[in-house]
Amino acid sequence: MGWSLNARLRRYIDPRVGSQLMSILQTLVPNPLQGRVHIDTSFDFRTDAGGKDPDTYSPTLRRYHRLLWSRCLPDGRHFDLDDTVAGAYLHHRSELGEFILSSDSVIPSFTRWVSMKHIIDLFSEAENEAFRTIGYTIGGMMVFPARRVDGKQTINGARGFNRKIADRFDLTLECIRRHYLGQDSPLADTLARYHEFFGLFQNFKGYVDFFLLRDLVSADYSSIKFFMPFADFTTPAVPKNVETYAEYRRRSIEFVEARNRRIEVKSFEW
Repeated sequence: MGWSLNARLRRYIDPRVGSQLMSILQTLVPNPLQGRVHIDTSFDFRTDAGGKDPDTYSPTLRRYHRLLWSRCLPDGRHFDLDDTVAGAYLHHRSELGEFILSSDSVIPSFTRWVSMKHIIDLFSEAENEAFRTIGYTIGGMMVFPARRVDGKQTINGARGFNRKIADRFDLTLECIRRHYLGQDSPLADTLARYHEFFGLFQNFKGYVDFFLLRDLVSADYSSIKFFMPFADFTTPAVPKNVETYAEYRRRSIEFVEARNRRIEVKSFEW
């Protein structure tokens, strides 16, 4: 369906003033189809980051985050994000509180890890680059609170430095699930520092649904679909052999592809 303001009003407007009036009306009431923004779920955010970290320097990623996560919370209130506040990647301030968010790529490929070279070298460079590429699409990206609390690590930092997590998002989501249940986890202290942020979503289901993570949890939201064997954080967070890495790689890619499909559907609801 095209923009039909001219067709709808032409018969009611004196043709001597019609063109001027049409110009004014289309300025005041822009074409709603022109305002729709398409989320390209195949876009690799490395391509517009100027060789730097896409989480900080990709303007497309920042715009996509703002568009996707500026929406209604589970309680019906709207969570608007602003990308024009100096010093803040994304900013929100309302009766809900003030939140500054940053981006985090959450699907580590491990292809640059020296300790994993003996495994990574068993895959072709084309395969490794394909894994890195899909990890830098919007389905492999999240936002977390950016401010340090009491000078301690943010969620982004703790995910990467904690050996029991090793930057993996499935393990991070398990910690978040336990946070909502008041249970312990390797990230318990870190997540507790941001309880106001997690409170926005009311419960684990609210968090999962808001960020379109449904494909990483069970049907009843009671467990995580882990990318590798998991036994209460006692199993290695990093693959130790080619079979485990291949499974980790396959499941990671499947999750990102599934989340990208959800994001595509959501983008058409605007």
